[in-house]
Amino acid sequence: MVETSLGYFINPLISVLLGVVFLRERLRQFQWVALGLAATGVIYLTVTYGSLPWIALTLAGTFSPYGLVKKLAPLGSAQGLALETGLLFAPAAAFLLFEAVAGRGAFLVSGGRTDLLLVGTGVVTTMPLLLFASASKRIPLVLVGVLQYIAPTLQFLLGVLLYREPLTLQRLAGFGMVWTALLVFGIEGALAHRATPFPTVTE
Repeated sequence: MVETSLGYFINPLISVLLGVVFLRERLRQFQWVALGLAATGVIYLTVTYGSLPWIALTLAGTFSPYGLVKKLAPLGSAQGLALETGLLFAPAAAFLLFEAVAGRGAFLVSGGRTDLLLVGTGVVTTMPLLLFASASKRIPLVLVGVLQYIAPTLQFLLGVLLYREPLTLQRLAGFGMVWTALLVFGIEGALAHRATPFPTVTE
């Protein structure tokens, strides 16, 4: 889990970059500092990983454009997810049928508890996607990218604290840079929000 979280740490950097390049979203000075810290941490983690993390790079390179498309798409969050699900339904159903015929299927074969868990994964997956699609239209893509550091941080903590995966000093240093970047971004955002004057109501 610690190693796979690397892909989720790379993903927000690409989201921020897409927001700046394609949507002309601007970063304030300390936001650039935070982004630089996060990028340095991710590069350091990638180097200490020992090899090119293809899975992590593929994950980041596909999900970040997905966020950009969701922001630009004219469909609402529910309608967009319904369209995506409809497009994927036929190939997914064909694959599941193929696996069932080959004797490798699990649904309706492994018992009621497993069936309920498999059905539940649909609900657990759908809700975050709906919320992500809704949020991506309401807030800047730069902020979407930074907020995405929450998930890999939680994944990292689960790997270390729950599954007792080893935590080396190199990994701790890399994650420390990312967490520092999050702290800088959060404090800068809070101060900028407080400095923004409230709009006056005129009659």
